[in-house]
Amino acid sequence: MKNILILGAGKSSSALIKQLLADATTEDWKLTIGDQFPDNAKQLFPASEKLFIREFDVHDSVLMQQLVSESDLVISMLPALLHPKVASVCLETGKDLITASYVSDEMKKLDAEVKRKGLLFLNEMGVDPGIDHMSAMQVIDRIRAQGGKMTAFESFTGGLLAPESEKDNPWKYKFTWNPRNVVLAGQGIVKFRQEGTFKYIPYHRLFRRTEMIQIPGYGYFEGYANRDSLKYLDSYNLQEVKTIYRGTLRRPGYCRTWNAFVQIGATDDSYTMEDTETMTYREFINSFLYYDAVAPVELKLAYYMNWDIDSEEMHRMKWLGVFEDKKVGLKNATPAQILQKMLEDKWTLDPDDKDMLVMWHKFNYEMNGKSCESHAYFVVTGDDRVNTAMAKTVGLPVAISAKMLLQKKINLQGVVIPTVKEVYVPVMRELEKFGMRFEEREIK
Repeated sequence: MKNILILGAGKSSSALIKQLLADATTEDWKLTIGDQFPDNAKQLFPASEKLFIREFDVHDSVLMQQLVSESDLVISMLPALLHPKVASVCLETGKDLITASYVSDEMKKLDAEVKRKGLLFLNEMGVDPGIDHMSAMQVIDRIRAQGGKMTAFESFTGGLLAPESEKDNPWKYKFTWNPRNVVLAGQGIVKFRQEGTFKYIPYHRLFRRTEMIQIPGYGYFEGYANRDSLKYLDSYNLQEVKTIYRGTLRRPGYCRTWNAFVQIGATDDSYTMEDTETMTYREFINSFLYYDAVAPVELKLAYYMNWDIDSEEMHRMKWLGVFEDKKVGLKNATPAQILQKMLEDKWTLDPDDKDMLVMWHKFNYEMNGKSCESHAYFVVTGDDRVNTAMAKTVGLPVAISAKMLLQKKINLQGVVIPTVKEVYVPVMRELEKFGMRFEEREIK
């Protein structure tokens, strides 16, 4: 019997655990789930002879050593900054590791040692990063195999609400993954290449530099740039392209309104504010605006952002409840933490809500002396607020790769991401069985 250790049972883990349990009997697996809040996992997945759930603290080195030592494969669904801690124990005990997170510089430094021990640390096996790599590489490799030369590549992904769940929500958005990551999204300098020129967007301008994208059958989306697109020149072996640009999708109007939080400083996580426990939402917004004993907060914000008082942007703000006299109720909180608390009141999925994961790629290339362009896209809809599209697209690639690894169908070593055919071909084939099929079309 093989023992799979899953560390972390948060929002993105439900589909992973469900799929591994579905294969546990035929594959003779035992699953051990370690989570800081085990009761949450027990509500979704009752313990059985194939499943053991226990309380877990990543900082408990003795417990970590014990659990990893008893496993045949470790899957870390913990926050990315904790992966190196897990990886060091996997190295020490000689265990393979799979994560759905970006490879950090700290993780990259382990590559030689991982190879020396004959292990595989397979990272970026979720959706973004993960399915984005695999779906892009299968098209890029095919173009090259047919004699084509890539000249530009753009890619956008977004976790949003399914159309039937947008209802009266003017943002057409709710949290489908870690809310903190949404609040802090885009901070830092954005880097990309456009028509052979290196481009940079500072954080305070990011949400005003958007691109409109249409997905057949789903309408229009706006995309804003991700932090560093340039690293994909090496990851995808695209050094020759004139344009490389990766971004995040939202519905039109979101970015222009979200930009207000950026401009006033509400997404700052670098300092704590005073008296936050008794502060109201209205006072929080007002604390960033100029003093006026008479003018209401609504008018001051509209003036600051150069919005009409009856604009769509102000409607979105009022719908969020940011002008209400509701207590924040957090001690010694940063602006970002307060903003997250405010957003969670309105952006938490209701029981009948369904989310939607949208991914879109654009490939420009030269073939037989002609300039060509093709698009590839897919849309996945969740079933409910537990079995979300985000959980499916993050968890299923991890589950599929775990099965392949335990069946010895992956023979790679080192710190690896799924840009190689040995990984992406079988994983993408399996994902199609779950309805995750990319549609491709040539643009004339």
